[in-house]
Amino acid sequence: MSADSQEINVREKKPLDLGGAESTSGEPRFSPDVDIWETDAGLTLVADMPGVTADGLSVDLHENMLTIFGRVGEPKQPGKYLAQEYEVGDFYRQFALSEQIDQDKIAAAVKDGVLTLTLPKQAPAQPRKITVVSE
Repeated sequence: MSADSQEINVREKKPLDLGGAESTSGEPRFSPDVDIWETDAGLTLVADMPGVTADGLSVDLHENMLTIFGRVGEPKQPGKYLAQEYEVGDFYRQFALSEQIDQDKIAAAVKDGVLTLTLPKQAPAQPRKITVVSE
């Protein structure tokens, strides 16, 4: 490769390994690529889910397990396809959350097929004076 050329990395969608679980939808499921970073206030998770809108997105929390599911419909294009490389399928991913996350304050937003989850940390216990009562 010459010094003037640029390397281009192309990544394909990865089919999801459900760990033995079977999908009954007949459509493929993909594991969305995510970036997660931590600040003093909490975690931010960004998931690439092209074609997913807020109506087709489900973010659930049950017993410290955060589940992301995004449904993608068939793209509606006028005319007939001459080539079609984009494979339609749903997105699914799960994350185990630690006790440090304030689960009541988790927020989610989606824009242009990118899901952003804000996972704030629990506030540390503040020192306080405990009143002793006489019985």
